[in-house]
This record gives sequence, structure tokens and C-alpha cells, in this order.
Amino acid sequence: MNFKINSKQLEKLLAKVFPAIPARTTMSVLENFLFEIEDGVLTVSATDLEIALRTSLNVDANENLAMVVPAKLLFDVVKSLGDTMISFTTESNQKMKLTTENGQYAIGYASAEEFPKLPVIQKDKSLTLSGKTLKKAIDKTSFAISKEAMRPAMMGALLECTENGLTFVATDGHRLVKFIDQKVTFPEHENYILPERAVGVLGKLVNDNDLTLYLSETHLSFVMDDVEFSSRLIAQKYPDYTSVIPIENENILKLRRSDLHAAIKRMLLFSTSNYQQVKFSISASLLEVSSEDIDKGSSAKETIACTYTGEPMDIGFNTAYANDILMHLDEGEIQFKLHSPTKACVIEPVEKTEQEELLMLLMPVRLNS
Repeated sequence: MNFKINSKQLEKLLAKVFPAIPARTTMSVLENFLFEIEDGVLTVSATDLEIALRTSLNVDANENLAMVVPAKLLFDVVKSLGDTMISFTTESNQKMKLTTENGQYAIGYASAEEFPKLPVIQKDKSLTLSGKTLKKAIDKTSFAISKEAMRPAMMGALLECTENGLTFVATDGHRLVKFIDQKVTFPEHENYILPERAVGVLGKLVNDNDLTLYLSETHLSFVMDDVEFSSRLIAQKYPDYTSVIPIENENILKLRRSDLHAAIKRMLLFSTSNYQQVKFSISASLLEVSSEDIDKGSSAKETIACTYTGEPMDIGFNTAYANDILMHLDEGEIQFKLHSPTKACVIEPVEKTEQEELLMLLMPVRLNS
């Protein structure tokens, strides 16, 4: 069997599926690409058993085939060749020969029967999404996904399909982010938990084009242009995140995100390594932020212009968590909705985006006496 393909075209093809190759695995077959040629269409697939990627390209081939080839070796060779035509030939000793104008390279291959079956997802439930909005939802929420294995449901992002919109939620118990795309509705209320690795890979793959999301009980599949990305779901019940979002936060603090973020980044320099804490002292027109590194005997204090309605308040936050929240808010004016120094704080942009809703929640910490 032989087929020909331009090296740059093949490099782009392999780059789309390479993110599914596991960095470490006890199953050596997962370190391979699955190559399938049928009726002149080359399909390349990869999986780590949690996520899978598949993409296709027309090639000049004289027969059908299916085999697995070492992913990293092939990808590195193809990337190194520059822009040239590659002729692939399979030989009887399970060697695949790559021939270019200037050289020949032999790579071993194995039977496709060793490769795990990729999930087949039913197409009866689907949504059409804006790739731009999906990327925004991932960028805004993924940082808050929990890393604690004791709470497996929170080690992924919740996709909540409702008639009011598609909601993305992530929380680690210290902070929570909720993003709603009100343009996408679903006739029933259904929840799906996408693992953190899948969220990370998806965020790098998606572009501004529309895509189709297929839903099943065990997997989600995203079809973007010529790429199909599928992921196993976390088979757990997501905690009732709505119960921690306060309703009566009557004290409103408004200020520019950039002013506060710059101050918080400086406060990080003065937080102890074991206990990062920043203190907010809030009055009608000034916010004082302060931090102290007791071990090193250093401290910092800054004042920021603000508008505040409510009783003066001192409240503490984890400095790193506050920094994360501010990093993922867009430029402009933001507002903190507060109730008391011991209750969760809601942080939102003042200016709303049409048909979108973004809410971030940050738990306070007890101030050092």
C-alpha cells in the first residue's frame, strides 16, 4: 500500500489530534496514532481512554488500510521535513517507509486491532454553539476547577443545559464561577460534567466558528470543522452550587478592575508562603488593601478610589484566589456584592454582555488578629 501527502498538510493534521496522546501511560498502544484510509480519505485518531480526537483529509492512496504508528516519532519527523511531498509505503516486515525528494525514513507500525475502540456517540441530542462563546466560557471558568480527588464531581466543569441557556460552572469550594450563554437553549434540564483535562484540550482546539455538541449519558462530542473531539463524562452528581450563591448581598463596592488587580499583584509579594491573605478595609469612597508577611517582617498597604454603599467593613481574602478572579474578568468596572466578613462575596462586571451572564464567587478568610 502507498499514498502521498504534503508534509505541511500532514503536520497540521497530526497537530490536531496529538493533544489526545497521553504524556505517560501503562498502555503503550495509546502512544500511537490510528491511521485509517478508506476510499481515499485518511483519518487519524488518538485517545488516552478519557478523551479522543479524530480528523480526516483526502489523500492520493491506492488501497484501504488501518494501522497504528508511533505518534511522537512520526509527528517529530514530519515537522522536521519542511515543505515537501511525502510518499508512504507499507512493507511486509511491518515497516512504513517515508520517502521524500532528499531522504528515506522507516518507522515500525502495528495492527489496528490493538487500538482501543473509540466511543460512538449517538446524534439524537445536539446543540449548535458559537465557538467564540464556548472558548470564552472555558477561559472564564476552568481556573476554578477543583484539584482534590476526594471530590471527583468538582474535578470537572458542569455543563447545565436548560430552556434558559447553557450554563458552565466550576468550583473548588473556595471560589466559584458561573457563565451562562443565553443564546443556546435546550428543551430539558440536563447536567454533564466534563473532566478538567478535556476542558483544557477543548479550550485550545476551539476557534470562533460555530460547532455542534452531541450529548449522551457517558460522553460529549464536539464537532469543529474537520475535527471531532469526544470526552468521557464524570459519572457523579455535581453539588448544588446555587445554595452557596448569596441572595442578600446588599453592600455594593464598585471600582476599576485594573486598579484592584495591580494592587493585588503587589500584595502577593507581601503574603506569607503558608497563608496568603489580603485585607480589604472598605469605606464610602476608598478601599484600603493591605497584606503582611509576618515571617519576613514585611508589609504593604494601598488605597484605591471606589464607590461603596453600605456600612464600613473589613474583610479578608486569599490573595492568590483574589488574583485568579481578577485575572479572568474583562477590563472595566467591577462590583463586589458583600453581606458580612464571613459570607461569600459575589464579583461581577458592572457592564453586562448581551445574552451572557458572568458571576464569580469568592469565600472570605478569617483575618489575622
